[in-house]
Amino acid sequence: MLTDKTCRAAVCPPGKSRGRFTDSGGLYLEVTPAGTKRWFYKYRKPGSGEKAGKLVEARLQIGNYPALSLALARTARDKAKSAAKGGIDPVQQKQAAKLRNGLAPGQTLAELVALYLQKNVPRWSATHAARSQRIITADLLPALGRRKMADIDRLELIAALRPIEKRGTLGTLDKAISLCSAIWKHGANLGLARADVAASLAGAFTLGKVRHHPAIIEPVRFGQLLRHIRAYHGGPVVAAALQLAPLVFQRPGELRAMAWAEVDLEAGLWVIPAARMKRTKDGKEDGAPHAVPLSRQAVAILRRLQPITGSGALVFPGERRRDKPMSENSLRVALMAMGFPSTEHTAHGFRASARTMLAERLGIDPLVIEAQLAHTVKDSLGTAYNRTQYVQQRVEMMQQWSDYCDTLAAGNVFDLQGRPLALGVKR
Repeated sequence: MLTDKTCRAAVCPPGKSRGRFTDSGGLYLEVTPAGTKRWFYKYRKPGSGEKAGKLVEARLQIGNYPALSLALARTARDKAKSAAKGGIDPVQQKQAAKLRNGLAPGQTLAELVALYLQKNVPRWSATHAARSQRIITADLLPALGRRKMADIDRLELIAALRPIEKRGTLGTLDKAISLCSAIWKHGANLGLARADVAASLAGAFTLGKVRHHPAIIEPVRFGQLLRHIRAYHGGPVVAAALQLAPLVFQRPGELRAMAWAEVDLEAGLWVIPAARMKRTKDGKEDGAPHAVPLSRQAVAILRRLQPITGSGALVFPGERRRDKPMSENSLRVALMAMGFPSTEHTAHGFRASARTMLAERLGIDPLVIEAQLAHTVKDSLGTAYNRTQYVQQRVEMMQQWSDYCDTLAAGNVFDLQGRPLALGVKR
């Protein structure tokens, strides 16, 4: 057994990374070459995984010597040994105590939000982070920021969010509800809040129907839209973007920022970098790029545009600044000028148009369509399970879709068996 004298005199043996001086009952003093002395308690606990059913060795750091004397170290060892005999892992017990002691019991919502953002912002995209912080700053903190988390009840939280509902910004309200749920769960995990305060908040508000981007999904009307697009007499850059949008049906922002370096006209392929896709920050930084097969018609559109914008980096540059993409309103204004208001169809709506008619009119496998839309396919539990890219199927689908668009633009509408429908009017 050790004495205070032997503890004071203990040094690390030459050439060793540490020296151990045993006391009793699993207690020992560890000394580093630099002279640092720490108390440890060695014990055994049930193993897990491959070692399930066996006892494995573990150790608990009790404190430093001489700040913690030999007598106090033995007392701490006895408490840890008692916990271990009672089925409590001393290391986990210490971690829980450290967490509790490190958090003020009266922590405010503002303080918890700071911890929540510190943990999550690094993994969010810049857009998502900015929107979340805007909701927190404008709606949550002014009303509840100084309130203790433990004291905030459900009615207070609802009252804080009610102004968003009154403003009619239902998308913001839906985001705020989701954000509150995440913040309160984080608080509950830290022992500072009750998660049920923010549970099922949606039932307290009138959220209305989910608003999807308006889109034409009826073949005859879509054919009329295609004819108007092909007859559009605006600028050549906007005209080409309008013609390409229904054939590739990617998000408008991805289309507007298309760069010539991303396009291989010989191979008929457009590869969108992960950083430009609608993904989380991790997905943008570490995810795979999204490949968009280009049909013969799509390649022809780009070849006609290449002499006009091919000397620059962007396929669809803006009118005033060639180093910036065309305005996000360019396609919207053009569609409205052709008689298709944003209440009927939007640039984003080409995605829904293609998704609907590819499945209902051409009988394409929905998994192939979702892969082309760059959607994550999930199972009933919300877990992504399908990572197949369906490259060859998508190449064939994109050509089939462009051919179908030509048919619709010609005024012909057919069913899945290729029979003309009465709705089709030859124009």
